[in-house]
Amino acid sequence: MNFAEVIVDVTTKNIDRPFDYRIPDKWRGMIKKGMRVVVPFGPRKIQGFVINVKDASDLSGRSVKDIEEILDLTPVLTEELLELSDWLTEKTLSYKITALQAMLPPAMKAKYAKEIKVIGNEPLPEPLQSLFSERNALSYSDIEDPRTLKLIQRQVQEGNLEVTYKVNQKTNKKTQRTVSALRSKAELKEALSGLSPQAVKQKAILEFFIEGSEGMTVTVKELVDKTGGSSASLKPLLQKGLLQEGEREVYRDPYQDRMFKKTEPLPLTEEQSRAYEAISEAVENDRHDVFLLHGVTGSGKTEIYLQSIEKVLNAGKEAIVLVPEISLTPQMVHRFKGRFGSQVAVLHSGLSTGEKYDEWRKIHRKEVRLAVGARSAIFAPFENLGMIIIDEEHETSYKQEEMPRYHAKEAAIKRAEHHRCPVVLGSATPTLESYARAKKGVYKLLSLKHRVNSQVMPDVSLVDMREELRNGNRSMFSRALMEELEKTLEKGEQAVLFLNKRGYSSFVMCRDCGYVIQCPHCEISLTYHRFGQRLKCHYCGFETGMPSTCPECTSEHIRYFGTGTQRVEEELTKILPQARVIRMDVDTTSRKGAHEKLLTSFGKGEADILLGTQMIAKGLDFENVTLVGVLSADTMLHIPDFRAAEKTFQLMTQVSGRAGRHEKPGKVIIQTYTPSHYSIQLTKTHDYETFFQQEMMHRRVQAYPPYYYLALITVSHEEVTKTALVTEKIVQYLKANIQGDAKILGPVASPIARIKDRYRYQCVIKYKQDHQLAPLLKNIMDHYKRDIEQKQLTISIDMNPYMMM
Repeated sequence: MNFAEVIVDVTTKNIDRPFDYRIPDKWRGMIKKGMRVVVPFGPRKIQGFVINVKDASDLSGRSVKDIEEILDLTPVLTEELLELSDWLTEKTLSYKITALQAMLPPAMKAKYAKEIKVIGNEPLPEPLQSLFSERNALSYSDIEDPRTLKLIQRQVQEGNLEVTYKVNQKTNKKTQRTVSALRSKAELKEALSGLSPQAVKQKAILEFFIEGSEGMTVTVKELVDKTGGSSASLKPLLQKGLLQEGEREVYRDPYQDRMFKKTEPLPLTEEQSRAYEAISEAVENDRHDVFLLHGVTGSGKTEIYLQSIEKVLNAGKEAIVLVPEISLTPQMVHRFKGRFGSQVAVLHSGLSTGEKYDEWRKIHRKEVRLAVGARSAIFAPFENLGMIIIDEEHETSYKQEEMPRYHAKEAAIKRAEHHRCPVVLGSATPTLESYARAKKGVYKLLSLKHRVNSQVMPDVSLVDMREELRNGNRSMFSRALMEELEKTLEKGEQAVLFLNKRGYSSFVMCRDCGYVIQCPHCEISLTYHRFGQRLKCHYCGFETGMPSTCPECTSEHIRYFGTGTQRVEEELTKILPQARVIRMDVDTTSRKGAHEKLLTSFGKGEADILLGTQMIAKGLDFENVTLVGVLSADTMLHIPDFRAAEKTFQLMTQVSGRAGRHEKPGKVIIQTYTPSHYSIQLTKTHDYETFFQQEMMHRRVQAYPPYYYLALITVSHEEVTKTALVTEKIVQYLKANIQGDAKILGPVASPIARIKDRYRYQCVIKYKQDHQLAPLLKNIMDHYKRDIEQKQLTISIDMNPYMMM
C-alpha cells in the first residue's frame, strides 16, 4: 500500500474530505486505518487520521506530499469506530474531524507549537544573533517583544529563518524509576565485602538484591522503603556498575489507593429473575435487542446489570455501562469495582487529562473488559462487545450539546447492531420516547414494579406553599417540613433536602393563587426580563408588560422566582442550630474529589442533613436517610421547554426514591405552589403509567415528540438585523422545499437572545420523516459556507434538541 487517505485537523467545509498522502518507504506496511499521523498541510504540519490505505492515488500526476510522522504504532480507532464516525457525521451534520476526535480522550488531541528555525548561512542582526547563538530553533511563544517579532518577520522573508509547526501530544506517559542488579549474586557478595563499615545503607541495598530472586526489578521507592536506603546511597552502586537504573510505565489510577471489598451476586427476586433471563437469552444467542428495564426506585436494577455483565464477561466478551455524569458517584464505582475488580476502567469528567488517557489505554490494550463512564465512554475501543447498558436512560446529560451533537443512546444502539448484542436502557422514569417505543414493541419492556425485600415505597405528601403564605409563614420551609426535620434529628436519622435550581429563566407567579403567566399561543411560561419589565415567550415571540396585580385573583403578591443553596443553608442554621449540614452544589464540589469526600462523610453519619441541587437526586443509597424534602418543585415546571412536565415528574420521582431504601420507612415532603399539576400529583402515587398517558395527550395536541421529530436551527451574528434576516431566509427556504406534514415554528429570538455580544435567533422544525430534511439542511450550510468560515455567522443545527434554550 503506497498511499493513505487522511482526514486533517481543520474544521472548514472545503477541507471536510480525505486528502491523499504518500507513505514513505520506511513505513510501508506499517501504516493502517485508524492511526494518527502528522502531515504537511499548506505551510504547517498538522495531525490527521488515516481512514484508508490504497495502492494508487488519483493525483499521482500531481505532486502528492509525504506523511511526516506516525503518532501511533497501532490504530487508535477500530474499523467499527471509523464506520461509526461516518454515521455520526451524517446524523449530526458535523465535520468528519470533529466526529473522529470525539471518540478519543482529550489528551490525544494535538497541540500545535510554532517554532522558528535558522536555515540561512547569513549572520543574523542583533538581538536575533544572541537569541539564536546557543540554539538553532526557538519556540514562537517565547518571543514577547513585538520589535523582535518584526525583525524575525523580515528574516523569514529574506529566507534566513523559517517558521515551522510542531505537533505536540499532551499524552505524557507516567513512569517510575526502577533498579535491577547488573552483576551476578557472587559478584555482588564480593562487592559487599569490599565496602567500608560506614556504608551501612549501601550494604543494606546490596543484601536486598543478594537475598532476592534472580533478575528482580524493583521501583526506587520500594527499594528505599524496604532497605532504609536513600537515593544518595544508591548513586555509588549505580556508578560502580553493580546495579542499573531503568524506567517502568505506570498508570495514573484514580482508584489505586483504595481497596474495594469483593462483593458476591445477591439472590434475585422473581421479577428480577424474569428480566435477567430475558437479557441472558439475548446475550447467549448474539441477538441485538433493545430492552427497556422500567423499575421503581430501589427495585434492584443495578444487581441485574451486574449479573448480566458477569454473564457477558464469562463468555469472553466486553461490556460498556453508561451512567449520568451526575450519578457517577463513588457508590456506583464501588459497586462495579467490588464485583469486577481490576477488570473495570472508569471514565468521567472528574479525572485529570492524564488519568482519562490511562483509563482509555487500559481498554485499548485489552487489559480491562468493562468500561463504566459518562457519555463519551460509549466510544470505548472494544472489539468484541457483548452488551451495552445505559442507566437512568432519561437523563439529558447523554446528549452532547456541542459538535458532534450526538445522543449516547443512539450511538449505543448503532454499535450494538454492529456487534449483534443487546442494549439495556434502565430507568424508573423512562423518556416518553423510549416508553412509547416499548409499548409499540420496538423495544422489549421489562418491568420491576416492587422494591427489593418488599420495602414499601416512601410516603409522599404535598405542601401547598400558598396556604403557608396565607397563614403567615414567609420562610422557605413549610411547618410540616420543619416538624419532620426535628423528628428525624431526634431519632438520630438523616435527611436529604433538595433545592431545584435547573432552568435559568425567572418565571412570574402569584404567591396567593399559584397562577403562572403563560404565552397564549404556546402553553409555555413567559420569561421575566428585568430590563423594561417585560414578559416574553421564547418560542413564538409574543410579549407583554409585567402586571402589578395577578390577572387571575388580583392579588398584589405577584413576583418572579429564584433562590440559592447558600441562602437555604443560612436559614437552616438559624432554625435548627443543632443540625450538622453538608451543602453540595457547584461551589462546594468544584475541587477534585470533593464530591466523594462530602458523600463519604454523610454516609458515615458525620452530618444530619445533606442539602444540595441536581447532583444529589440520583443514585445515592444511604441506610439512615428516612426523610427527603423538596424545597421547590415548581422551578422546572415553568421553564420554557415542552419537556418541563416530564422533567419535573422524573426529578421528583428520583428524589423521592432516596428515602427509606433499607429497613426504616421513608417519608417525602414536596413543597409546591402548583399542587394540582398532574406531574406533581402523580409523584405522590409513583404512578408513571398515568403520567405517561396524560403527557402523551398533550404532546399529541401540540405535535411534539414522540409524535414528531424535532430539529432546532440557531443562527448567531454580531448584528441583530443580519441574524433575523438569515433566519427568516432559512425559514422561507424550508417552507418552499419541505414536503409532507412538517411544521416550522419561528423565526424568533432565542431564549438567551445574546451571548458574548452575538445575537441569536432560532427556528424549530417538527417532522415525521428525516430523509428529505438532511439534504435541505446541508444545502443551507453550503449556502452560508463563506460567512461561516469567516467567523461572521454561525449556524448550528441540532437534530434532536434537548436544550431548547
